[in-house]
Amino acid sequence: MKYYLIAGERSGDFHAAHLMRELQGEDADAQFRFWGGDQMQAVGGELVRHYQDLAIMGFVEAATSVLKFRGYLKQCQADLLAYKPDVLILVDYAGFNLRMAKVAKGHGIKVFYYISPKIWAWNQGRVEKVKERVDRMFVILPFEKEFYDKFGYHVDYVGNPTADAVAEFEPDPDFFERNRLEPDKPIIAVLPGSRKQEIEEMLHEMIAILPGFQEYQFVVAGVDNLDPNYYKHFHRNGIRFVFDQTFDLLTHAKAALVTSGTATLETALFDVPQIVCYRTSVLSYAIGKMVIKVPFISLVNLIAGRAVVKEFIQNDFNARNLLDELRLLLTDEAYMARMKAGYAELRQKLGQQQAAKKTAGLMVKYLKAG
Repeated sequence: MKYYLIAGERSGDFHAAHLMRELQGEDADAQFRFWGGDQMQAVGGELVRHYQDLAIMGFVEAATSVLKFRGYLKQCQADLLAYKPDVLILVDYAGFNLRMAKVAKGHGIKVFYYISPKIWAWNQGRVEKVKERVDRMFVILPFEKEFYDKFGYHVDYVGNPTADAVAEFEPDPDFFERNRLEPDKPIIAVLPGSRKQEIEEMLHEMIAILPGFQEYQFVVAGVDNLDPNYYKHFHRNGIRFVFDQTFDLLTHAKAALVTSGTATLETALFDVPQIVCYRTSVLSYAIGKMVIKVPFISLVNLIAGRAVVKEFIQNDFNARNLLDELRLLLTDEAYMARMKAGYAELRQKLGQQQAAKKTAGLMVKYLKAG
């Protein structure tokens, strides 16, 4: 069968690539065409446009890019209809993907959605669009099934691919030597995100507290979709950078400063005490406060249903708060134990279900059933 996939972000590229491999196992004749990234391209098929072109953070930033996005939508629509796939598979990235779902549905193309857009957080009215445009939804967070059930829409909970990836990960025994890190000096992991826009907002503040922790080495998780030279203006004495080795970094970290996103869940699954950080433009934040319907921003707290980790958002995200909270994490054993107990609850809720494999099996089953 012919599959057309759209992943608009780095994490979507990762999860879509795993799904594609599992689809190949279920369908020996699988053919792929996609908007995504390097990891999807490594599986095989035709990359139409890289997700780097699509990565925008914040309400205002998205609005100012509307003409560019309109052009991408037209290109994607034309390419999709020319390819005539058996199914369009969408991966998160709501604004773009729900529009493409409408196009596909209007032309009789099946629409599957893997990793639900976060409409439970804001603009819950989009559920009606999902019901109209998406034939099958495959969700990866336990509370998402309950959310959609409230609107009379059946979805498949397939487990969490991040939990699967962490469980399957094998650390690099040469991590310290390969990255010229000091094996006897404990690590503070710094995960500033994967897009220039969020890194610019986050990283300077995150590393500003380094002088208060001279007995630790601060190691920043860089990503290879950005030029390594880009990170040079963040260099300070005592700060190290590793690239595309986030799991290895978390394996050895004593604590972590993490930009809100999938990385907060990864950090929790590695049992690393963390501080969740987030900042965007003033106007985007003001709009967000009006429309966001959930009490937390981190996946850890959302899945747990309570405050397991500390979140510093917008004005609260400053060096003074980071310094105080990090000292608490590193010195208060009881505080750290409570956080790790929350992590244990989180792992229990997510379970181990081989999400990509389960999803691929269900997708092929539904397609064959018509």
